[in-house]
Amino acid sequence: MNDRTPHSGWQPNGKSLIVKNKVQSLHRKARQQIRKLGEFRGIRRKEFGQYQKSVRRLYDGPRGAVLKFSSIISLHEPLMGKLFHSGRFDGRRFDRILDVGSGAGQIIRHLLATSRPDTEIVGFDLSWEMLRRARERLQSDRPVFIAADMRSLPFRDGSFDCVTCGYVLEYLPDPRDGLREFARVLRPGGTILLLATEDSFSGLLTSHTWKCRTFNREELKSAADAVGLRWGRVHWFTRFHEMFKMGGILVELEKPK
Repeated sequence: MNDRTPHSGWQPNGKSLIVKNKVQSLHRKARQQIRKLGEFRGIRRKEFGQYQKSVRRLYDGPRGAVLKFSSIISLHEPLMGKLFHSGRFDGRRFDRILDVGSGAGQIIRHLLATSRPDTEIVGFDLSWEMLRRARERLQSDRPVFIAADMRSLPFRDGSFDCVTCGYVLEYLPDPRDGLREFARVLRPGGTILLLATEDSFSGLLTSHTWKCRTFNREELKSAADAVGLRWGRVHWFTRFHEMFKMGGILVELEKPK
């Protein structure tokens, strides 16, 4: 009987590991090439201040005005809602939450429904127009809205015990610039819920629609490590998304105590 069957506790030998690592390396290089050819390049080609102004105009304009509808049609907002309402991400454990890049209030809407009534919620965005739309849409006096740049947050160190950030870090050439600020305003032991566009085929389409970059998990984890944040629990919208590795990157980052 062959003793290298899976049920006998067989482990891959050195040659198998070499082949596996080579296949993974080729896969990474292929994705990098596809990303290089297919990703929106404006964020890297323009001077950042100029690029940032173009992003603000994009969201101030008609495309930003229909964001609340497009996020529902694309199922992103309902799927995010399941993450909160199912308790997989429990907002009730936090006293003060900062929502980075609030947009049309997609995440704040779910935070209002699932956090404690006494939890303070602060939303900010680069676009005042998007904040106005969010305020009108949510019809709640609970959130405080502030226009700001995520690279320089107008808050003291350790002001929040939770930061939520949905598809916003993509508007920085270097994610460390944003993650460093998130870590600064977060209390020790606090949590960041990060949703980011992955360098998949659908992610590349998103990058052109919304004029942003994409990430792979390795570089985002490396960026988090560089600013002292731990890569924690990974989420998926559904088991279908997990099976086919779809839906982007959803991860909890933790600031050590």
